[in-house]
Amino acid sequence: MTAPVFLVESLAGVRAGGTLTLDGPEGRHAVSVRRLRTGEEVVLTDGHGTGAHGTVAAVEGKDRLTVAVTELRTEDPPRPTITVVQALPKGDRGELAVETMTETGVDAIVPWPAARCVTQWKGERAAKALGKWRATAREAGKQSRRLTFPEVADPLTTKQVAALLADADLAAVLHEEGSTPLATAELPAEGRIVLVVGPEGGVSPEELTTFAEAGAKPYRLGTTVLRTSTAGTAATALLLGRTGRWS
Repeated sequence: MTAPVFLVESLAGVRAGGTLTLDGPEGRHAVSVRRLRTGEEVVLTDGHGTGAHGTVAAVEGKDRLTVAVTELRTEDPPRPTITVVQALPKGDRGELAVETMTETGVDAIVPWPAARCVTQWKGERAAKALGKWRATAREAGKQSRRLTFPEVADPLTTKQVAALLADADLAAVLHEEGSTPLATAELPAEGRIVLVVGPEGGVSPEELTTFAEAGAKPYRLGTTVLRTSTAGTAATALLLGRTGRWS
């Protein structure tokens, strides 16, 4: 198995041959839950593309260990990047969408309270829900051994999503009635791909018009209709294969 990944605030100043301390909640998870012992391999990452690979040199108490760093690795920035604008699903299916998209390899996730969303984030609920999405991305990033965790942005309005689409190198709205399959769309080699995943009730005609005016085109994934919590993951996987990022 590959070495488990743990998150640290910063890797500034860390070099091969040095040591690094893991404590707090991450240290407790490593020592008390994963039960890591001296000599086992681990990876400590800042979540921004850098990872310190090493072995456990010492374990102290229930929440602290020292890692002897053997190698520092830095990932190249992804090209092109993939951002999914995710309409808010019902219940805990939002966390499911974030989890699977993160495991698959999405680069950024934007919550979108679409007109037909049953769920709407307001007040304290909004802050709590957004916190859950970000925590889910963080945990899924570690679980899938990523060094670069996806950014989960603040929720955007339809007008703000349109501005995001207007600035993209490929702007796509996943829609069952789209005439062009996403599998045949012309993809940019660089820049940013932005995908819009609508709610269970679909993207409204007004929203489709707004996005079309921003340069976004409707694309379909296949012959079946996916739920909003799975469409982004399927589309991300398709694009990662087509762009060569999975090669």
